[in-house]
Amino acid sequence: MKKLEILISGASIAGPASALLLARQGHRVTVVERAPRLRPGGQTVDLRGAGRTVIDRMGLTPATDARLLDQRGIATVDARGRRRSELPVEAFGGNGIVSTHEILRGDLAEVLVGAVPESVEYLWDDSVRAIEQHTGSVTVSFERAPDRSFDLVVGADGLRSAVRRAAFGPDDRHLRPIGLRYAWFTATIDQPLDGWYLMHNSRGGRVVSARPSRVDGTVKASLAVRGSDPEPLHDRESQWRMLEEAFDGVGWVAPRLLEQMRSATDWAYADLAQVRMERFASGRVALVGDAGYCPTPLTGLGTTLALVGAYVLAGELGRSGGEVAPALTEYQAVMRPFIARTQQLPPGGASGYAPSSRAAVALSRFSYWSMNKWPMRSLLAGQFAKADGIDLPDYGA
Repeated sequence: MKKLEILISGASIAGPASALLLARQGHRVTVVERAPRLRPGGQTVDLRGAGRTVIDRMGLTPATDARLLDQRGIATVDARGRRRSELPVEAFGGNGIVSTHEILRGDLAEVLVGAVPESVEYLWDDSVRAIEQHTGSVTVSFERAPDRSFDLVVGADGLRSAVRRAAFGPDDRHLRPIGLRYAWFTATIDQPLDGWYLMHNSRGGRVVSARPSRVDGTVKASLAVRGSDPEPLHDRESQWRMLEEAFDGVGWVAPRLLEQMRSATDWAYADLAQVRMERFASGRVALVGDAGYCPTPLTGLGTTLALVGAYVLAGELGRSGGEVAPALTEYQAVMRPFIARTQQLPPGGASGYAPSSRAAVALSRFSYWSMNKWPMRSLLAGQFAKADGIDLPDYGA
């Protein structure tokens, strides 16, 4: 097989997974990451269906299983923290809203990066500035490093992908906001979770939640509010002020989380959007994961898409003997049906997750109770089975 010089932008999930699989094929891989080092922490992500199949074929199942979180299910609470409805993890065969195979994003990234061969080069604290495609190569300009040429560039750099902007145009061509602003960070609260994912819905489309962490005494917290930013909130101060205004007067642990968010070391914020593209590969540039087909966290399938995308891209490159053009054509053909399936939002979309009126909040609480009852279980079974909705080719490890 032809050995290629490959650049991968991004070191979260899709990037390290791609680096691992492509380096195993003997390609010379370089990873560029905007952060100065591997980012720790992060929220809980699902390892289910086809994504778990990819982990298994990589030979990483023992390592990821050792870091799975022990979770009992999801429960709604009122403004005083009293339980109002519960959906145990056993519902839907362990593949419901909370699954039996959940892991912290940072833990999964550590497993993947730890398995990447030492031959892979890392460019930390840098990012792609410009891309110029030629007949047989791609010239990449970096923010810090000197320009370099590659045979293939892989954009695995998330929702606001620098590679996508450089090779496919501005974000507004491809981002489809769903009307939900979301923040994630690690915090402490004065209510034990006991393994449960606790969620409080407040009128006005505001959601406060806390999920189990692997570190005693801490939780993985989130604040979500309906709407989209009129202009991107790039700086944290603007993000914090927006959330302080939005959650003023909200009960349960909202005041405590607002106090802690400014000092959180793993703060993350996004105006949630899906990435919709007719082509997510062009010439010698390919997008993997959120950069090319983000489904949003509401689907619970972003990690699955990232892992499957990395696996299919590397697999098709192997099948083509290192020929980029046919590999990228097949990569898109294999991925399109799965992307279409997994980008379908749960019933109600943002309004279902963050209801606005008092009546809608009450209905949301009822829905969590009714999900475990027939016929709701039958109606929603297909929604939670989407991670299995792909005939995943067997490319080997």
